[in-house]
Amino acid sequence: MRAVVRGAAGFAARFRARRTLRLVCGGLALLVGLTGVAGWLAYRKFDSNIRTDEATAAALAEHGADRPARGDGRAQNILLLGSDYRKEAGSGRSDTVMLLHLAANRKRAEVLSVPRDLRVDMPSCRREDGSYSLEQNAQFNWAFQFGGAACTIRTLEKLTGIRIDHHLIVDFKGFTKIVNAVGGVEVDLKKPEHDPNVGLDLSTGRHLLKGKDALRYVRARQYVGDGSDLNRIGRQQDFVNRLAAKIRSNGTLANPARLYPVLNAATSALTADSGLDSLGELYEIADSLSALPPGALTFTTLPHHEAPDHWYRLDLEQPEARRVFDAVKKDRPVLAALKAAQKEPAEEPKEPEFEPVHDEYE
Repeated sequence: MRAVVRGAAGFAARFRARRTLRLVCGGLALLVGLTGVAGWLAYRKFDSNIRTDEATAAALAEHGADRPARGDGRAQNILLLGSDYRKEAGSGRSDTVMLLHLAANRKRAEVLSVPRDLRVDMPSCRREDGSYSLEQNAQFNWAFQFGGAACTIRTLEKLTGIRIDHHLIVDFKGFTKIVNAVGGVEVDLKKPEHDPNVGLDLSTGRHLLKGKDALRYVRARQYVGDGSDLNRIGRQQDFVNRLAAKIRSNGTLANPARLYPVLNAATSALTADSGLDSLGELYEIADSLSALPPGALTFTTLPHHEAPDHWYRLDLEQPEARRVFDAVKKDRPVLAALKAAQKEPAEEPKEPEFEPVHDEYE
């Protein structure tokens, strides 16, 4: 399967997303301006809501010599992680992983989605209990379970050769608080959806999803659609677009009383490295994205194909993947690199040394 690049509909969605981002920033300024001291206290509260990921910083420092060199100039690579901790499993995984590359001149940005089922060489990582996982070939999302954000970052850096400058973790349960703060998100199902793995049970028709139902909807995979992770990624993206549309349409961004709970929920769901753990630092990133010219923000899924020996595993498609990685490292457009790679002959896939491990949940 080749890299997936969104077309006209995706461009429209990204334009709306940038507009929403700009309005959110403006809404925060409005909240502070209209309410004086109370607004400033609210700003301080939102700022303090964001957790600093000191554990990841310490874990990465242990392996500093093994990491790729920092890039030159102002280009930045920011890893965005969706954390899904499950009490019943006693662990969490990051099934949503995107790498945001901001060009040094801030005239271009790329978002690379990393499939959770991609087979990768994972380094030995420190677990929460102080023990270390084995160095192994496994599916990408296991890295977060074995060693949190640090293991995910080291695995991705080993795979791509790209230095990760910053990272943001969004807690899925915190995400549901955002959904509740706007009064829920409506979906319209053409047929019933049932997924016993996550407790999803919805009939045909319209549903206003809140709380646990919203979380179950975005988690569902095996028993909905074609059962693939790529299908789930599409569901999550559609749900986020609906959430953004709800925020725009109900006057939240222009109403401090409505904006407060949304920003409170959003910042409470964030964990970041020390370079992105404040509203001011996040605003700089948001401002860079909102100022991009039309068409300068592109979305790409890492080039991949189905693994020949495991029906639900994926392997990188070469030479496309290598071209993508080189483009990011050299701060060049990814789409141009993909077009160049498609003119090269495909490489024969290598047989990975992969030992199946029990998959506790999907």
